[in-house]
Amino acid sequence: GPGVGAEVEVIAETAEQRVTHRASDQVQLVAGGAEPAAQLVGDGRDAEEFGDRVSLGVIQHRHGMTSLTGFTLILGGGTGRVAAPHRNGQDGRMPVSEAVRRICENPAFWTDTVDDETGEIRVSFPVIGGYALVLDVTLASGDRTLGLRRPGFTEPDQLGWAPADGPYPAALRWWELELCARVIAWEDPTLPHPGLVVALLSPFAPTTADDDETTIAAVRESAYRSLRREVPPAEPAGPEQAPLPLFASEAWWPAPRGASPEVLDEAAVAALSRPARAMLEVRAAERFPADGLADLVRRAAAHLGNQSEHGWYAETKPLARKIVESGDLRLVPELLAALTEAGCDHPTVLDALSEPLVAAEACWMVETLAGAAPGTLLRRHL
Repeated sequence: GPGVGAEVEVIAETAEQRVTHRASDQVQLVAGGAEPAAQLVGDGRDAEEFGDRVSLGVIQHRHGMTSLTGFTLILGGGTGRVAAPHRNGQDGRMPVSEAVRRICENPAFWTDTVDDETGEIRVSFPVIGGYALVLDVTLASGDRTLGLRRPGFTEPDQLGWAPADGPYPAALRWWELELCARVIAWEDPTLPHPGLVVALLSPFAPTTADDDETTIAAVRESAYRSLRREVPPAEPAGPEQAPLPLFASEAWWPAPRGASPEVLDEAAVAALSRPARAMLEVRAAERFPADGLADLVRRAAAHLGNQSEHGWYAETKPLARKIVESGDLRLVPELLAALTEAGCDHPTVLDALSEPLVAAEACWMVETLAGAAPGTLLRRHL
């Protein structure tokens, strides 16, 4: 982190603005800008305890590279006075950190512990009304802590903790996680659903006897498959000059195997997608933030449920309901055309309904546009 008096420059490319603050002024480094920490610290604690943090990150979606909002790499305990509440994903992006990208694109981050990294990463997902789901991961050990940050507070209340190899606590019900993931995706186009939110947080939402395990496994599988990385073009293969006819066969000049853009292979996706039964019940604990979680879920459900009544969504709601009732995803291009003609420019909506069509993405979006209960269409296709 910068020393006292050092200048920290934050460039928000999407907002086309350049803001410079001094570290001694206690700045908040977030995706897209800087704000005085004094306006953000809501629990009265000294900002020193939060450590030095560099906000950013990236993950590649199927339609291209997108920044990961609220991804914080905690560099150490330090004495940097940087408070760390995170802003909504619509507030801007920062350039990708190579260190964070390397961690995200490392299969060991998802399946094991990252032996060559120390420190901790924090991923903060703002949901609604000042609430956020916050995941802390200790890189060397793989220990993970899920928290709920309430409005006006900088540090989260703990929902659950788990060692690298589990068992994971049932901190969230599956439907609560998917609801939050849908709201996050609706508000932040860089975090499509199912995607990184489900991939990171679903271990904390193990299945119960009331859940549809087949549907959950399919949604989780889609989330892990959505993880992508940039792959350099393959080096040209073959002889430098024309060989003798006897040696011209491709068997003599095998092309080198190119790297896959997928972060996880089929075996890893299958293992991670398999829902685990709830092993540790923590929701009845005295310190579990049950009231805060209930308020978050209530707000998220109301927010998502009201979307189909507004603007161009209301105009196309009958067609969306037709798709839900018939279960025919072949009508999705027609819905996309109708939304475009009505003037819809919401990137999350357009991306979810665009080719190449991913059933899990298309289903949750059609359900939302139809005002249908989550899972109504998903269960018919997954």
